[in-house]
Amino acid sequence: MNTETDAILFHLLTGIRTAALGTLRGGIPNVSMVLFAASPDFLSYYLHLSRLAQHTQDLIADARAGLMICEPDDHQRDPQTLARISLLGDVEQLAAGINGFPAARDTYLLKFPQSRANFMLGDFAIYKFQVRSARFVANFGKIFNLKPTDLRRVSGS
Repeated sequence: MNTETDAILFHLLTGIRTAALGTLRGGIPNVSMVLFAASPDFLSYYLHLSRLAQHTQDLIADARAGLMICEPDDHQRDPQTLARISLLGDVEQLAAGINGFPAARDTYLLKFPQSRANFMLGDFAIYKFQVRSARFVANFGKIFNLKPTDLRRVSGS
């Protein structure tokens, strides 16, 4: 990777607001849209999910998940050149007041201040997606397999 691809990845992880979350539902892939906020070191991604949602029930049953973040298709160029990253990892619920919850909540609310009211709802909780590995496509033919240390480097932490 170089300065240009680092900048593309940095933008994906900080500027994009939605991701596709892949979970296992009875052993079959289940994909849904979620909002996410990256931790400062890019090693974790915070999701504010309702326990009533299928994807949350899936994560309770099996913590393994995938998160795909992609730049939007503006219909101006070949969609196969869109920058995107597929993250593989594990998800855990953060209990209020402990286990990094305050920092995760503050990070999430900085990106999504309109979600503040949802923190008062009993069925919502913060979940931490912890990265194991990633595959980053900066452009057509510019593909990189990343480790958590690569993400930390791009974050500047």
